[in-house]
Amino acid sequence: MSIDSRTELSFTLEMPEWAVSALDELPEFLPTPEERMAAVIEFSRQNFLRNTGGPFAAGVFERESGRLVVIGVNRVMPHNCSSAHAEIMALSLAQKMLNNYDLGADGMPDHELVVNWRPCAMCFGAVLWSGVRSLVIAGDGPELEEITGFDEGPVSPDWREELNRRGISLTEDVLRDKALEAYREFAASQNTVYNARQGN
Repeated sequence: MSIDSRTELSFTLEMPEWAVSALDELPEFLPTPEERMAAVIEFSRQNFLRNTGGPFAAGVFERESGRLVVIGVNRVMPHNCSSAHAEIMALSLAQKMLNNYDLGADGMPDHELVVNWRPCAMCFGAVLWSGVRSLVIAGDGPELEEITGFDEGPVSPDWREELNRRGISLTEDVLRDKALEAYREFAASQNTVYNARQGN
């Protein structure tokens, strides 16, 4: 590959402007799992309503205090990057903001990832390597795929035990109905479902 013909060998993933502003408007602390999940679900809704990505969001919080670090949203289509899922955005931004690849490093508060459904196959791996000490999800099960048509991939049937083995606590079904309502809203919007090769 010659220097003259090669493309730029770097890439940047950015949050949409509305999300940057919305983060500034949130309280510094969201003490309860329900408050944290409500914020994440609203970010997921705004992301597809504003045509800035898919109906997914994830937030990184200090587990005990509820201090908000960041909420990330799905950016696959705007950045032409299949790995730009909400969990990847949130975890990567948090690691950059806190200047540490390990969100469970010594001397740091325990961090928690809050997601508006169980992470997909790719993002589940990212959770395991991120250093977070807890995962909070709105739900698990086939409803997300049935409602929206997204392919969540081959998540291991013993995924809960894999979290437990790595010292990551799990809280499930936080505002489940509210999350499903947002997915139904997405489905009704006729927005693009961006599965590679349309699942074939």
